[in-house]
Amino acid sequence: MTTGSRPLRLAMWSGPRNVSTAFMRSWENRPDTIVVDEPFYAHYLQVTGLEHPGRDEVIAQHETDWQRVVERLLGPLPPGVEVFYQKQMSHHLLPHMGREWLDAVTHAFLIRDPAPMLVSLGEKLGDFALEATGLPQQVEIFEHVLRTTGRVPPVVDAADLLAAPEPVLRALCAALGIPFSERMLSWPPGRRATDGVWARYWYERVERSTGFEAAEPASVPKLDGRMADLEARCRPLYDRLHAHRLRP
Repeated sequence: MTTGSRPLRLAMWSGPRNVSTAFMRSWENRPDTIVVDEPFYAHYLQVTGLEHPGRDEVIAQHETDWQRVVERLLGPLPPGVEVFYQKQMSHHLLPHMGREWLDAVTHAFLIRDPAPMLVSLGEKLGDFALEATGLPQQVEIFEHVLRTTGRVPPVVDAADLLAAPEPVLRALCAALGIPFSERMLSWPPGRRATDGVWARYWYERVERSTGFEAAEPASVPKLDGRMADLEARCRPLYDRLHAHRLRP
């Protein structure tokens, strides 16, 4: 789903641990694209009071006013930029934040099976609520886009992306009305100036990467206790989006 205008301002809505940073690397490697990394994160941490790794540093070094962030997302871009890729964590879109600006950008969604996602997120955060998975917010944004445009926005499943990067990326580019670039398939290792200051806590693995890594094993981790309860609540939300995933 594209707005029909250029440059393309692409809000890619993901939850945590969804290979979203590798996906940002893929897009940043395009010669016509600039990226922004989780622009609402500092506001999210300041308002929620959550103790994420590097919290104070994130708040000190990134914009905490969500309205100013929106101004930047919609503001002027450098000459020659055809795509402004916005790596958005859906749970950062808190209830009090306005939704009007959503209609000024193009939306797509990156999802991952809840079981491995919950295991990975638990390793970073320990205990967390359903909202921290981003799935309720992804569905809210998806329904908003569907309601306001009458069109189903593109949905990419991380498992499909890892299993067949080129076909999935080609399908996504076609859905967005832009040409595919071979440069999306690989990138140099290391940190980027565009990475948030939280990179040192979250991006160790992706900093070593030079492309999309092998697909996840078919077996799904067995969860119990609170994690099993969370998985049961995540599953219908994931299924709502998964039903519309791109199938190249």
